[in-house]
Amino acid sequence: MFGMPFQITRRFTFAVLLCVPVGVVAQVPSPDSARERQIEGMLHKLTLEQKLELIGGVSTWYTHPEPVIGLGSVRLSDGPAGLRSGIPATAYASPSALAASWDPELAQRVGASLGHDARSRGVGVLLAPGVNLYRAPMGGRNFEYLGEDPWLTSRMAVAYIEGVQSMGVSATVKHFALNNQEFNRHNASSDADERTMRELYLPAFEAAVKEAHVGAIMDSYNLVNGTHSTQNGWLNNTVAKQEWGFDGVIMSDWVSVYDGVAAANNGLDLEMPFSHYMSPEVLLPAIEHGQVSEAVIDDKVRRILRLILRFGMNNRPPDNSTSLFSEDSDAVARQEALESMVLLKNDGHLLPLNAARICTLAVIGPNASPAVMGGGGSAVVDTYKSVSVLQGVSDFVHALPASGRCRPNVLYDSGWPDRYDVFHATHFADGLRQQVFASRDWSGASQSSTRPNLNEDRIVTSRTGSLRWTGTFVAPSDGKYYVVVHDGRPADRHAVYADGQRLPAPPVSPNELYYIPLPHALRTGQSVALRLDYLPNDNEVYPGFGVISDENVLSDRARRIASKADAVVISAGFDKTTEHEGMDRSFSLPALQDTMIRNVAALNSHSVLVLNTGGAVNMEPWLDRIGALLLAWYPGQEGGSALADILFGLHSPEGKLPETFVRRWEDSPTFNSYYPQQGDPQAADARIRYTEGVFLGYRWFATPAENKNAVKPLFPFGFGLSYSTFQLTGLRLNRSSAKPGDVITASLTIRNTGKVEAADVVQLYVSEDHPTVPRPALELKGFRKVRLAPGESRTVAIPLDMRSFAYWSEAAHDWHVDTGNFQIFAGDSSQNLPLHTDIDLR
Repeated sequence: MFGMPFQITRRFTFAVLLCVPVGVVAQVPSPDSARERQIEGMLHKLTLEQKLELIGGVSTWYTHPEPVIGLGSVRLSDGPAGLRSGIPATAYASPSALAASWDPELAQRVGASLGHDARSRGVGVLLAPGVNLYRAPMGGRNFEYLGEDPWLTSRMAVAYIEGVQSMGVSATVKHFALNNQEFNRHNASSDADERTMRELYLPAFEAAVKEAHVGAIMDSYNLVNGTHSTQNGWLNNTVAKQEWGFDGVIMSDWVSVYDGVAAANNGLDLEMPFSHYMSPEVLLPAIEHGQVSEAVIDDKVRRILRLILRFGMNNRPPDNSTSLFSEDSDAVARQEALESMVLLKNDGHLLPLNAARICTLAVIGPNASPAVMGGGGSAVVDTYKSVSVLQGVSDFVHALPASGRCRPNVLYDSGWPDRYDVFHATHFADGLRQQVFASRDWSGASQSSTRPNLNEDRIVTSRTGSLRWTGTFVAPSDGKYYVVVHDGRPADRHAVYADGQRLPAPPVSPNELYYIPLPHALRTGQSVALRLDYLPNDNEVYPGFGVISDENVLSDRARRIASKADAVVISAGFDKTTEHEGMDRSFSLPALQDTMIRNVAALNSHSVLVLNTGGAVNMEPWLDRIGALLLAWYPGQEGGSALADILFGLHSPEGKLPETFVRRWEDSPTFNSYYPQQGDPQAADARIRYTEGVFLGYRWFATPAENKNAVKPLFPFGFGLSYSTFQLTGLRLNRSSAKPGDVITASLTIRNTGKVEAADVVQLYVSEDHPTVPRPALELKGFRKVRLAPGESRTVAIPLDMRSFAYWSEAAHDWHVDTGNFQIFAGDSSQNLPLHTDIDLR
C-alpha cells in the first residue's frame, strides 16, 4: 500500500487500496481457474431463454433453479440484526448500536454468528450489511446503518462481512448508493458531486469489495443524479465492476427495477424478487433487435454461478448438525448490547445504581415491556426469547443476595393514563350532546340526546349513517391541553373541531388513542367548543372522547411509585412501529413521550432515562430534568439483561456515538438540503441536492469556514461517558516527515485512571493546515478500542496510509494529496482532542 512510486510535485496523485486494520485479515478468494472452467461448461449448456430465467428471482426469497445444469434455488434472507427467514432466530442489536461499539472484532463475531444462524436455516445469501451514511436524524433506516463517518462505517462493515462469509454465506453490501432517506424512495433522486460521493458515500462499498471481497451488492430504490441505481451504469459498471474489480452479483432491492433494458445494459445482474422487467418477455425482443447483447446476459449468469459456487451453496441443505437456538449466538448478542450502550449524561454520578441503597426502584415507560429489540420493516426478527427492560432489571434485582438494609423492590407502570379514566374525568359544561344522523354527511334530521361523557360505551347506529358529539370544555387550570379520541372500531373514521376549526389528525398514539393538541394553551376558566364528527363502519361502535392536560399525561400509579422510589428508570423512545423502512420518522419522540418524561422527572430527581432510537432525537424538552441518560439504541433480545449490568455497575458503559447529536434539527448541516429544495418531496421527480458536500456531521461542526456561527452539537461524534476515567499521553509518529511509500504509524499511551475496569476508544483525526481545496478541519482516519483494568496502561499503534491524507480531485479523476503540513489529533471524541502532532508530506 505504501510501496508504490510517486513523483514528488507540489501536489501528487495516487490510487491505493484502503488499509486493512491490524488484526483483521481480509478473505481474498484465490483465483480458481477450475471453477471458471466449470462455470463456462455450465453456461455452454444453457439456452438463451434459460439464461434469462436465471437473472430473476423465482419467489420472494429464492433464486431461479436450473435442472439442466444441476443448479438449485439459493435462499436469501434479510438480516442486518438477525435472520428474517420465517424461522425464529437470534435478534442482535441494531447496526447503529454495533457502530456505537467502535469494535471491529465484535463486528466480526456478530457477522460470524449471523453466518452460523443462516447456515442452520439453509440461507446462502444474507442481505446485509447496510452502509449508507446518516444525513439527517429522521432517516427511517438509520438504525440499519453504521453512522455518519465513512472510515468507521467501512471498518465495521469489512469485519462484519468477513465474519458472515467465514461461515460459507455471502454477505450483501447495500444500498448502492446514496440511499440516505426513506421518504419517496422510489422517485427521489439523490444528487451529489463526484467528490462528495467518493469521499463520503462510496468508501464503505469500496472497502466491502476490495478488502472483504463481498459476494453481492444490492442497488437502492432511489435515483442517483437522475438515474435509478438499478440502471446506473456509472455506479454499477464503471465504479464497482471496472474500477473496483467487483466480480460478484449486483442485485436489485425488492421491486426496484423500472426499465429492464436499461437495467440489463447498466450492470444489474439479478432482479429480485421476480423478473418483472429483466424478464425473457422483455429481453428476448431486445436482444433480437440489438438493444442488449447476449454477451451482457452471459456475464450476469457467470456472476450468479460464480457466487453460488464460491460459497458452496448449490443444493446445500440446512446444517442440521447445529441448533436453531444457539447459546453462543445469544452470548454474542449480549456482548454487542453491553458494548454499544452510550452513557450521555450522568449528573452527580447517579449511575451506577447502588443496590444496597435502593429499597424501591420504579420502572416506568412505554418501552419497558414488552422488549423493544429493533426497528421495523425488513429488520424485524422473530425470536425464541427477548429480555425487556422490566424483566432484565427485575431478574437482576431478585438475584441479589439478601444484604444491606433491604432487598430492592421493582415497581412497574407503563406511564400512560388509563383511557377510561381520561374519558370519565373529562367534564363538559352542560353535558355532551349526541346526534345520530341517517346520512353519511351529518345532514338532515338527527336523533339527539345528552350524556355526561363518551367513555367507549356501546352505541347502536347504522354503518350508513354518521354521529356527532358537541360540548364545551372549561379549563380547570392554566396549561396545554389535548383532545383524546378512541375509534370504537379499527375502520371507523373521525374528525375533531375546536371552536369551529378542524384540528390536524396525528398518527395513533399511546393506548391506541389519538392525542390532538389544541391550537393554544388555555387559561383557568377559559372555554373551548369541541366537536367530534364520527363515521362508523359497523352497526355498533365504542368511541371515546375526552380532554387531558399536559401535566396529567402520566398515570396515577406512575405518579405514586415515582414519588416514593429511591430511583426511577424511564424507558422510552421509538419502536418498530414508529421507526422503520419506507418512511422517515420525526425528530421528536413519539407523541406525548416528552411530556411523560418531564412529568416523571419532576417527581424524582434520581431519574435515569433509557432511550430506544436509531439516532439523534430532540432532547431539549427534558434533558436538563433527568439525572442520567443512557442510549440503548435497539439492543436486541438481550437488551434488558445487558442494561441491568450497566445500571448496577457490573459493566461500565463503553459505547461512543457514531453520529453527531444535534441540539435542534435546524443546527444540522443538512437542514437546508435533506428535503428537496424546490417542489413537492413526494413528486415523481423530487431532487435532493447534497449541497453540504463533504461537510457532513462532525466535519461541518469542526470547520469554521462552514460553521460560521460556531454552532455546537448537543453531543459530538465519538462521545460517550464511562464509569472510569482515562488519560492519553505521548502521541508520536514514527517519522516527522514522509513521502509517498513511507509507512506512517501513530502511537500513544492510554491509561485507566479510574477505579473500575472499563474500555475507551482512541480516536485519530487528520487535518491539513493549508488545503488547496475546501476540506473538513477534521477527518477520522483511525481508531482503536482498548479495555483496561484500573491503573493499567497500554501503548497502541494506529497505521495511516496516504489515503488518510487524500481528497478526491474531480479534475484529475483520482485521489490527490497536497504537499505541506498536516496535523494528527488524538482524543476520545471529535471535540475532545487533547493531543496533536505534525507531519510534513513532501
